[in-house]
Amino acid sequence: MSADVWLPIPPEEIKGLPEGPNYLFWDGGDDGAQPFPGDPADCAFYVVPYMRPAGLVVRPLDRMRSVRVVQTLSAGTDNVEAGLGQLPPGVVLCNARGVHEASTAELALTLVLASLRGVPGFVRSQDRGEWGGGFHPALADKNVLIVGYGAIGAAIEDRLVPFEVARVARVARSARTTARGPVHPLTDLPALLPEADVVVLSTPLTQATYGLVDADFLARMKDGALLVNVARGRVVDTEALLAELESGRLTAALDVTDPEPLPAHHPLWHAPGVLISPHAGGPTSAFRPRAERLLTGQLRRFVNQEPLANVVLTTSGAGV
Repeated sequence: MSADVWLPIPPEEIKGLPEGPNYLFWDGGDDGAQPFPGDPADCAFYVVPYMRPAGLVVRPLDRMRSVRVVQTLSAGTDNVEAGLGQLPPGVVLCNARGVHEASTAELALTLVLASLRGVPGFVRSQDRGEWGGGFHPALADKNVLIVGYGAIGAAIEDRLVPFEVARVARVARSARTTARGPVHPLTDLPALLPEADVVVLSTPLTQATYGLVDADFLARMKDGALLVNVARGRVVDTEALLAELESGRLTAALDVTDPEPLPAHHPLWHAPGVLISPHAGGPTSAFRPRAERLLTGQLRRFVNQEPLANVVLTTSGAGV
């Protein structure tokens, strides 16, 4: 077959790409002004640049009249959803399931442990040259609630097991049973939240989860509980969270925020009991080899006209 494939990684650096397509490199450039590598109308397989603004990555979509596959390198697809209505019918959208589980789960556990054990305070004491001690809670014997029990949520539980937590409760869009126990539907949250010492958000951003963590959700969390967000910033109502943090009733560890990036003078930076990382769950040394394995596998399937993995939806040509 002969078709253009746009890759955000230089094709000569990816081992095992199948022969046939014309591979072109495009990641938008650091300033977002990198010219297109070819005519978007000739692109059949578009790999969305990773960690680029939504406005940049959707820019070529309205001109991609021959595209058949849009492949993200993120676990979610919300960064391209605004452009899907511009695509012709029959375009397959795929996500990066299998790429980010390890690194995002690592960070989730890091944020939990750092927050519980007071690591941010230790760093500030070190900066001042002070030997600050004190008593801190352990992760052991805690009840943990994972909201968003997909591949990343399951990977987070994998890493919690050795820490002797008392219980892990799992919540997803719909109920099901796993080898580790039941997964509750979102409607069970009101009954589960009051029992959780740590609530970890790893859900995709959808209509059902936008603003899910609102004032009512937070009010149901027990006094002293920790909220950890490695999902999307807009899953949480920032103003409602700020009110709980400023009261001292809850603490939080946030890898994502709303707005994002967080402006320099935003009150969330200086709220008590909050640890903020700059959306660092995915971009680690674990990303590149897993992303390359995904791309070579998907492109082999594409060239051989086999069913693709990680299919999220197929466009209808009428607003998706």
